[in-house]
Amino acid sequence: MKHHNIAAIILAKARQYPERPAFLTPDRVLTYGELVRRVEVMASHLAGMPSFSQVESPRVGVFCPGGIDHAVIMLALMRAGACAVPVAGELPEFERNTLHRVVAPHGVIVGGGAVWPGLSGLTFDLGEGTTWYAGETRPPSFPENEFALLGPAFVRFSSGTTGQSKGVVLSHQTLGERLDSANRRLEITGNDRVLWTLPMAHHFVVSILLYLRSGAGIILAESSLASDMLEAALSHEATVFYGSPFQSALLAAETSKRPWPALRLAVSTAAPLSRPVTQAFQLRYGQPLVQALGIIEMGLPFLNLKHAANKPLAVGAPDDFEVKLAGGGEEGELLLRGPGMFDAYLVPWRRRSEVMQGGWFATGDLARRDPDGTIHLVGRLKSVINVGGSKCFPEEIENILQTHPEVVEVRVYGMSHPHWGELPVAQVVAQNPKDPPAAAELIAFCRQRLASYKIPVRFEWEVVLPRTASGKMVRA
Repeated sequence: MKHHNIAAIILAKARQYPERPAFLTPDRVLTYGELVRRVEVMASHLAGMPSFSQVESPRVGVFCPGGIDHAVIMLALMRAGACAVPVAGELPEFERNTLHRVVAPHGVIVGGGAVWPGLSGLTFDLGEGTTWYAGETRPPSFPENEFALLGPAFVRFSSGTTGQSKGVVLSHQTLGERLDSANRRLEITGNDRVLWTLPMAHHFVVSILLYLRSGAGIILAESSLASDMLEAALSHEATVFYGSPFQSALLAAETSKRPWPALRLAVSTAAPLSRPVTQAFQLRYGQPLVQALGIIEMGLPFLNLKHAANKPLAVGAPDDFEVKLAGGGEEGELLLRGPGMFDAYLVPWRRRSEVMQGGWFATGDLARRDPDGTIHLVGRLKSVINVGGSKCFPEEIENILQTHPEVVEVRVYGMSHPHWGELPVAQVVAQNPKDPPAAAELIAFCRQRLASYKIPVRFEWEVVLPRTASGKMVRA
């Protein structure tokens, strides 16, 4: 079955403006014309790889740091009719090998200076520092014929905050719908230059594909240090910032006082924002920090454009997505349906129709809806702490503690208790690790703002809290 090819569409548009910058880095600029050439050359090399041309929708792993090389490999695979499966660089070798067995790829491309010890198979040089490793010959645990019928372009495994990663399958058709939907809110055009700070292995879809399809320039800073990000933004006149709360906080705390006059849209995604960061960012740059909700199964259903100034912690009101809260009230699990929904889970294999609940996708997020339709996330179903029958959400306690002037970051978890079931415990990163605030002080602070059963019974002092590469806090 033939499907429209999202990479072919991007390359066809790129040929209309070959001199326009596609990627801007500290040491080079890659034009759209050069991008087309590199992608087409690699796609032609791929066609000659073992088993590639004999298989419909071959699955190919991509192990490459984020950057120009990563983008070229991903586009070349999609252009050649393969399904790209990015392997995040932060995964330890055991997890990479587990993913390899689950996907049973027909090949793996290693590039950008990455090294995958122990990866076996015949190797072929694809040029420009990329190597093809011939993949598995055994059949996978999912039905390959059903997989191929979807016209798959991309499989993304979640970043591993909690639970078992399933492998989300997205077709070319789904990607097209998803880009259309997301850009109704982002409104990216060829006049934009986007300061990009997120890992491509997690965020290539929708973000990078959307910017390239729109003809925008993608700015890659030397590092996530505030000075490097701002220098890249000002040097290349970035109009859009797209990052996580971590990068947003660094930029908000940047001390040079240099203005960012070209900035028209600042988006924070991948993890919840805190009020101090939103206030500091707007004060520093004169632009509100807009919270977005991206869900790999759904795309970008929410962008808080309308209420970024007065409700900065909301995710916004629905646009072309339909929203329902489980239970029919004004608070409950967030259920969604709309354009660009995922096509299947890879392991165990389940088509979208088998996952949907009465036509709705259950996100696992607990949400509250204001009378004007604005949605606020209040926690995750799996993260609820049950204190003697009274339920509280770690995120609510974290948000309160993070407003304490001596607290940088907090993670709250439920500690088992023989009588109460669970009790909240807070892991805290202090402004001054050598002289953190007393537990009694934090308890008194919470008592003024939280119900008694929500107050942590213990405080654990940490130097740093673990996060995934995409900025999500790792929860137990």
